[in-house]
This record gives sequence, structure tokens and C-alpha cells, in this order.
Amino acid sequence: MSATNIFARMGEDERQFIVYSMTLNMTKPLAMVLPIPVKPGSDEKAVCFINLADYPYFFIDLDAGFPRPHSHSMDNLSEGPISASAPQLEVVQVGNFEASFVPTIKDFSRLDERFRMPPDLFDKMPEYRHFGFAVFKLKPGAQTVHPMAFDFPTPLGGRIFFPTVHVHDGEVHPRAKFDHVLYCQPSGSRHLNLSTWKESPHTAEQFVDVQRSAGLVLGDEHCYKLGIRGIRPNQDTYLDTLKAS
Repeated sequence: MSATNIFARMGEDERQFIVYSMTLNMTKPLAMVLPIPVKPGSDEKAVCFINLADYPYFFIDLDAGFPRPHSHSMDNLSEGPISASAPQLEVVQVGNFEASFVPTIKDFSRLDERFRMPPDLFDKMPEYRHFGFAVFKLKPGAQTVHPMAFDFPTPLGGRIFFPTVHVHDGEVHPRAKFDHVLYCQPSGSRHLNLSTWKESPHTAEQFVDVQRSAGLVLGDEHCYKLGIRGIRPNQDTYLDTLKAS
């Protein structure tokens, strides 16, 4: 997996948008599993998947908003069974892939067994025991996956979350190789610490097809960009609010 792009911003009613895209080459079907911090008690309907199949160049347009120079996490992922009578999780067709929301770790047993996570994985990653998981089922072959997009109820207040942790073949390592570009818009969050981010010179309507973005990008606001590359601590990324002076 390489060339990962993630866009995020806060929406209304304490919900956060995420758009995720990457290039990958795989020999068998697998699932892209994105852990997300959801509000406690969220059920399997809590996540709304957004179809961007008609806007495959979403991130190309986003990148065009920033002057040159320019360079260009959880994969195949069960913890103890739940009731045998529990219904299978809903599968939604979103463009070229199928998507499901797994509300809790134990709900992975309701997912197709090919895409379940190793039972002991969360012993190594206890911080995700209260997360939910957006699961996208991908087809084999070399491909740039069209952007995967969704929104979810976040418990983080004004902080913005980016799923950047790497888990491959059921293993998690303390450090990993990153090839990520993060984008955001600050709308809906107050006083974000954007000191290390690059601001677009123009508002998004100048370089993004706002209508095709299905409400994900606000045309009258600037975008911000941050590259994360090289060997780094293997963890998710949070855009925090400024601390009060």
C-alpha cells in the first residue's frame, strides 16, 4: 500500500467526515479496516457511507490547490463470539466496493470470516477496544482505489481524527513506513492547531468540483495539507485544538 491520501473535516451535529484513498497491489480479496473513534452506544447504522465513484480524482483536485513543489492501515484484519443468532452486519454497495460498519470489536464475528481480525490483535492495541470500524471490501489486483468516504458520530469535540495506523497480516509494529498526505478544512472545529500545515492560497471552489464532492468539501473555505512520510511511530493522527493561553 502506498500514496495514501486522507481528507477530514467536522460536519454538523458532532459528526466527522473522512475521505480515504491509496494505491495497492494484492493477490486476493481483502478488507481495508479503518478504526474510528465513535460515540459510545453507536449502532451499525451510525456511519453513513458516501459514494465518490463519480469523483475518482477527488485528491488530484485537492492537491492542485497547493503550489508546487509537490511529492508524492489496518488491512486484512475477531474477538470472542457473540450470540450465534446475531444478524450479519449490513453490507452497503459504495461505488466499486462493499462497505460495512462494525460498531464494536465483538461485532467482527458478524462479518464475513475472510475479513475478521485476529482474536489477539487488540491485546496489542488496547486503545482500539472502544472504537468502531469502517470496513471496505476490496478486489485483488494493482489499483488506485477510488476514494472511500463516510461520516461518523465523533466523541472528540473539536479534534479531527485521521486513521493512519498500520496493521498488516495481523501484526502491528511500533514504527512503520508512512507515505501519507493529509488534507482538512477547519470548519466546525474551533481554533485548530494548523501551525505545521500548508494553507491553500485560494478557497476550495477554485480547484475542487464541490458539487461532485457530495458535500464533503466546502467551496468557500481554504484547505490545509500536511505530508507524513518516512519511518515514524505507528499511530493514528489527531489535529488538536489550540491550548488556551
